[in-house]
Amino acid sequence: MQKANILVVEDDPDINRLLCTILEGAGCLCRSAFSGSEGLLWAEKYDYDLVLLDLMLPGISGEEFITQIRRGRTMPIIVVSAKVGVDARVTALRLGADDFIPKPFDNKEVLARVEAQLRRVREFSFQQPSRLTAGPLIIDRDARTVTVDGTEVCLTAREFDILTLLAANPRKAFSRAQIYEAVWGEEFLGDDNTVNVHVSKIRGKLAKAAPDREFISTVWGIGFKLADL
Repeated sequence: MQKANILVVEDDPDINRLLCTILEGAGCLCRSAFSGSEGLLWAEKYDYDLVLLDLMLPGISGEEFITQIRRGRTMPIIVVSAKVGVDARVTALRLGADDFIPKPFDNKEVLARVEAQLRRVREFSFQQPSRLTAGPLIIDRDARTVTVDGTEVCLTAREFDILTLLAANPRKAFSRAQIYEAVWGEEFLGDDNTVNVHVSKIRGKLAKAAPDREFISTVWGIGFKLADL
């Protein structure tokens, strides 16, 4: 695994220590936080490559942590939680989480999912042009920023990568499976809702900057493409 700085936000000392041990054994550097408030302080003070986040935390909840971080940060967030219901997973994804690992977790799966997130960010940073422009939409690959008519739009890491994929291939309609496999780096198992949720969030955020424009078109029977801008 590539060396990475990872923030582990988990209030259970044993689980926090275990996650750090797993990651440090693979060459990562870890910072432990034991409450949502402490995690938020660290995340706002330093640039981490990835965050592992519990949801049930003292101080502020994991959901509130995601909400506040996503106002200006795009690093991948992987939720590691005992909240394993569909509603909890969907809520975390809609707020801006990039992946969800249920507790109890398998050590190898944690490493594999962390590796996939770090690889995805690294590959997207090298494979695409540094700047993509489509009408009022400007995507800066190096800075990982999106602006619409000069207004910055804060996207999660996966939202950013989905939009970049579409913008880099403006005439191509992507199926949900193609989007999932390109952005998540995993085999698509037929869950359309994951991609739909992320596309919906992107649309909503872009609409706030330009209410009268459509940026992502639905191609019925196929999936999504960049709208004609």
